[in-house]
Amino acid sequence: MAGRAPIATKSSALIAMIADEDTVTGFLLAGVGNVDLRRKTNYLIVDSKTTVKAIEDAFKEFTTREDIAIVLISQYIANMIRLHVDSYNKPVPAILEIPSKDHPYDPAHDSVLSRVKYLFSTESVASGRR
Repeated sequence: MAGRAPIATKSSALIAMIADEDTVTGFLLAGVGNVDLRRKTNYLIVDSKTTVKAIEDAFKEFTTREDIAIVLISQYIANMIRLHVDSYNKPVPAILEIPSKDHPYDPAHDSVLSRVKYLFSTESVASGRR
C-alpha cells in the first residue's frame, strides 16, 4: 500500500498552509502536504527572505485552486497581507488564521472572528426591533 498514489476524486480536498517553517513542518508531518504533477505544493514556508509579493501570490493561488478547501495562515503573516485576507469573502476555501510559535494569537486581528461578531451584533440589533 505504501508508495501508491492517492486517487483524486471530486470529493477530495486539500488544506493549504502559509506559515513559518516550524508550523508548516508540523502540519507536513501530520500528512497535510501535497505535491501535484506540476510540482506545485499546497504550502508556503515564510521566512525573513520571503517577500510580501510572494505571500500575496501564494494566497491568491491557494484561494483560486479548486482542490483546496481550507487555507491555514499564521496570523502574523495574515497581518502582512491584511487587505487581501479581509477582502476575501468566498466560503470555500475557508481562511483560518492560526498562531505560531513566536507570535501568539490576537483575536482583535482575526478576520473570521470579527465577521462573526459583526454578524451576531447585526442579528441582535435586528431581533431587538421586533
